[in-house]
Amino acid sequence: MKEKDHLHPDHSCETCQPLRPVNSALFGGPVLGRRDFFTIAGTGVAGFFVSPLFSKDVYARPANAEGAAAQLNGRARNVIFIHMQGAPSHVDTFDLKVGSWTPADFAPETINGVLFPKGLMPNLANHLGRIAIIRSLRAPALVHSLQQIWTQIARNPTSQMGKIAPNIGAVVAREFEPQRTANQKLPGFVSLNGGGVVQSGYMNARYTPFAAAGSTNGLGNLTNFAGQTNFDRRYQMLQELDAENRVNSPLGDAATDMDNFYQQSRGMMYNPEVDAIFRLTTAETQRYGVNNAQTGFGNSCLTARNLIKSNLGTRYVQISIGGWDNHTNIYQTNAGIYPSARQFDKGLGELLTDLAATPGVNGGNLLDETLVVWMGEFGRTVRTGASQPGLNAGAGRDHFFQHFACFAGGGISGGRAIGQTTSDGFATMDSGWKYGRPIANEDIAATIYSALGIDYTKAYQDDPFQRGFDLVPFAAQGAWYPVMEVFQRSASPARPKLNPRTRG
Repeated sequence: MKEKDHLHPDHSCETCQPLRPVNSALFGGPVLGRRDFFTIAGTGVAGFFVSPLFSKDVYARPANAEGAAAQLNGRARNVIFIHMQGAPSHVDTFDLKVGSWTPADFAPETINGVLFPKGLMPNLANHLGRIAIIRSLRAPALVHSLQQIWTQIARNPTSQMGKIAPNIGAVVAREFEPQRTANQKLPGFVSLNGGGVVQSGYMNARYTPFAAAGSTNGLGNLTNFAGQTNFDRRYQMLQELDAENRVNSPLGDAATDMDNFYQQSRGMMYNPEVDAIFRLTTAETQRYGVNNAQTGFGNSCLTARNLIKSNLGTRYVQISIGGWDNHTNIYQTNAGIYPSARQFDKGLGELLTDLAATPGVNGGNLLDETLVVWMGEFGRTVRTGASQPGLNAGAGRDHFFQHFACFAGGGISGGRAIGQTTSDGFATMDSGWKYGRPIANEDIAATIYSALGIDYTKAYQDDPFQRGFDLVPFAAQGAWYPVMEVFQRSASPARPKLNPRTRG
């Protein structure tokens, strides 16, 4: 019998198939045959004529209806998700592979059993005891735009539900909205430092990410040119003029969404607590920056700290940092991977330090209550054209399936790597978790929800297609799971190991 090729992108088997709910070999799912297709289609036609006999409740699928019980950790109150856009090289960062190509200034060092480029990211090296690194993550495709959306919505963006899907952050904002108190004026979801941030999808615009940027000048538009007294008077007049259109508006959901925007914005204006969050001091921007110079990413990490510390309603912060698409000259001095890595290391390192030093809302510190996650959309190639470990012909690395995700805070047990790749980082040797297959974007989303105590197996019954919007598609059927191994060090059940071989 021919040996299974676990390394092939289109490969699928019981060990490593991620149960993609798509009828395409690209996603490792089963291919639906012609006979099965018409059998299912016939059943659907017959069911159409019977469906009016049932109430709408028939279509509402509660969580765990099919028996896949949610595994919840629930120790986090907040999430900071850092999107490393452009796809960082896993073998030069959080799954370091040392070879003749490795620059001397990477200064590789084994810390807590984890080989790490201490010279490239010295600040994060000091935090490895807090970080859990997932090294068995595998992307389903290698297109930036597709994968950058996929990581934010936990499903295929080209699918029907993917086209209306909200950002994970919008779902988190919706889940925590009932817990909002009167003094919490900030949106539940804030995005920082630009990037292609997915919005609230089909859901209410209240959960749309509020795009902002902290600076030494503060956040613009928190005051009005006419002055506070005149503004308050004019705003009250507006409220009185169109009050009847603000409740059960004949204009539909668009008017309600607009009113939500007005209410949220009004609550932030002339508010000294809000102003303090986005008005950064020069000293702190330099501390979070590189070589005493502020950076966009550093300012964003500083603003994220302020948002979480304020406890004014923001539960999910997304920060973008680009510059990782190093197809050529990845090790060029002061270019290639270096600028992004230095900004990332300094900004995130200071953020983790400050969160750990700040008292939490429920005791402990803010890092205990805040899950910090960082990942790119996929990894980068690890072999030359001759299938030998090394760089491509342009002294860089191209797009590749294997990559990583990192977690800190929020109940995470750090100081370790979960999963193991081949000696050159080409494929997963040991997935590192009890399900014995490579980890996928949907599993990462389930892990985020689990950390927050959100049931990732449930479905909202308000989507425009009336299909039910799964927080993580097919998780209720057991297709996807949180990586509970990041929360604990207890021994996992025996799991099958992959047996990769070199592609011919």
